[in-house]
Amino acid sequence: MRRNLKFLLPIILAALTLVSFNHNSVTSDEKDKVLINLLRHILSSGHYVEQDINDAFSEVVYSSFIESLDSGKRYFIQDDLNEFSAYKTLIDDQILTEDMTFFNLVYNRFMLRVEEAKSFYPEILNQPYDFTKNETLSVDYESNSFAIDKNQLYDNWRKQLKFSTLSRIHDKLSDKEGETEDGTMLTSVQLNDANFEAIEKNAREKTKEYYDEFYDRMSDFDHTDWFASYLNSITGAFDPHTTYFPPRNKKQFEEQLSGRIEGIGARLYQKNDYIYVSELVPGGPAWRAGELEAEDVILKVAQGKEEPLDVVGMRLDKAIEFIKGKKGTEVRLTLKKIDGSIETISIVRDVIELAETFVKSSIIEKDNKKYGVINLPAFYIDYNDRNGRNCAEDMAQEIEKLKSENIDGILIDLRNNGGGSLPAVIEMAGLFIEDGPIVQVKYKNDEPIVHKDRSQSILWDGPMVVLTNEFSASASEIFAAAMQDYNRAVILGSKQTFGKGTVQSIVDLNRYKYPEDLGGLKMTIQKYYRINGGSVQLEGVKPDVILPSRYTYMDIGEKDYDNALPWDQIKKATYDKWGYYSNFDEVVGNSISRINDNSQFLLIDENAKWLKEGQDDNTIYLNYDKYKYDLDSRSEEGKRFKKLTEYTTDLTFKSPQYETTLIANDSVLGQKRVAWHKNLSKDIYIEEGLNVLDELKIKKEVELVKN
Repeated sequence: MRRNLKFLLPIILAALTLVSFNHNSVTSDEKDKVLINLLRHILSSGHYVEQDINDAFSEVVYSSFIESLDSGKRYFIQDDLNEFSAYKTLIDDQILTEDMTFFNLVYNRFMLRVEEAKSFYPEILNQPYDFTKNETLSVDYESNSFAIDKNQLYDNWRKQLKFSTLSRIHDKLSDKEGETEDGTMLTSVQLNDANFEAIEKNAREKTKEYYDEFYDRMSDFDHTDWFASYLNSITGAFDPHTTYFPPRNKKQFEEQLSGRIEGIGARLYQKNDYIYVSELVPGGPAWRAGELEAEDVILKVAQGKEEPLDVVGMRLDKAIEFIKGKKGTEVRLTLKKIDGSIETISIVRDVIELAETFVKSSIIEKDNKKYGVINLPAFYIDYNDRNGRNCAEDMAQEIEKLKSENIDGILIDLRNNGGGSLPAVIEMAGLFIEDGPIVQVKYKNDEPIVHKDRSQSILWDGPMVVLTNEFSASASEIFAAAMQDYNRAVILGSKQTFGKGTVQSIVDLNRYKYPEDLGGLKMTIQKYYRINGGSVQLEGVKPDVILPSRYTYMDIGEKDYDNALPWDQIKKATYDKWGYYSNFDEVVGNSISRINDNSQFLLIDENAKWLKEGQDDNTIYLNYDKYKYDLDSRSEEGKRFKKLTEYTTDLTFKSPQYETTLIANDSVLGQKRVAWHKNLSKDIYIEEGLNVLDELKIKKEVELVKN
């Protein structure tokens, strides 16, 4: 919101009066001090939480910074930690006095350890591995201890490199590229013959090439990048959504805001050494291909037919540079699926069109009734163009068009909707109630501001269902919570939504006459609350009907973030429930019974437990026979869940009448709608949402008044 910058500007200007610098020449140390000073004042004055910069704060920054540099525990040894720990409760004092001693100590030691690793990994990979030896590697890096000394560190590297080599060998044999001259496949019995020796040697060479390239790319990181990690250890101690953008990252952020991105259409995040898929951009190339899923791990990236490049251990922004690319080019991704299987998929890059983030609808006829299914991927609004599209206006137009086709109910799909504009969600929620509050927003130390529906009319007063999942966040949670508090719609979804109850503002640090680019800061400045007084922070929105999900037992959501703000509640707003359903509780009960008796939903829940078991298994066998058996048995176990991918309904979806003319003149739009309707016809969650919609009834006296 624009007034946020107006609110923050005096804070930033006040901070700058406390900073002095030489305009003619800027040293890294001077710029570091300017940034520390500037961020400290902005965060202390503008962040929602009044965070004391004390010893407890210092300990959080200490642990976070060391983890940001060495999450895989491959560089530091215990002697390093013993030396670092002297500063564990002193970082707060150093922040207040712009003292860089701790940063410089850890950073310089890290660079020293990196140089040491660069000297010994080629030595390790120069000797053949014994894959008949029984040993294991723990990839639970968070729980693993740092190496006691350099000898143990060396052995840890040996095991990690052995795993990388073993993975390549298995991939080679599994891809049937490890055939002998007579065409037969190598087996574990042949581990000592010449064919296997050649494959093993090639795998070690490829592993070395990967690390050569990794450290070559690492050399591109300059002091600014490493200091940004330290600053983000400080900002992250306030909350997980407060982030410092160094100049390079700020530029990438601005490119995303421009609305034109060429790539595969997937949002990624990094955890330890691995790059995970967070979500797919609806309508993007990855979404259309249908093979990439949330929580897939990207192991390798190849440009067309070129040799794949390992991205394990690579910095996220660097990996993204290899994954994104020009429209029409091919990228091949080697993935570790959430069931543990390894797959390689091909995606042709394209322009990620904003049009596919807009509202769209489909019509389904069921039991002699007609329903509208509306998909809303994001709560969008164009702040730079008053005539630009916004989701509330688009939703209103879509509903009017559906009403012209005499629909009997609406299902709004907010799954994977990560949120967006607060004004847009307030306006959109007002389409479904006559008047009243939608959400409460609170700055620190201020009384809550109640945001109300400005319109006294209601656009849709018929039956309504809202579908959510674990990835429905922020504005999606505001909408779902409002509809639930008013009893306006039945909410169906995963055990809870994401649980993000905070609002951020972007602060450009380059508003001042400093000789170099300072980057930007995304800072949490507000919390929002339901009209019933409760926050969605951590707890999310718990649906009226819980639908089993493959992510049910996994650690996903705000509650799993470090330093997330706590749940709390404020005074309830004044509002009247929408009391026009005659059988709301009965419909909810019927849905719960159907789900409990549905073999497909029961299988989804069983699969979720199995996936959680796999996720918690952090032991890698470095014996080839055991490694292969572990992967093969896991793959065999997964076959019992094949029915989940084969499921289909007997429902047929079609575009609303107004869109048929558009499709006639736009074959690409037609192809997108065919793909979407096909997915809808295989979607058990949409099917149950329509079952609920089919049962909902409006009170007869209300219908008489309308007529």
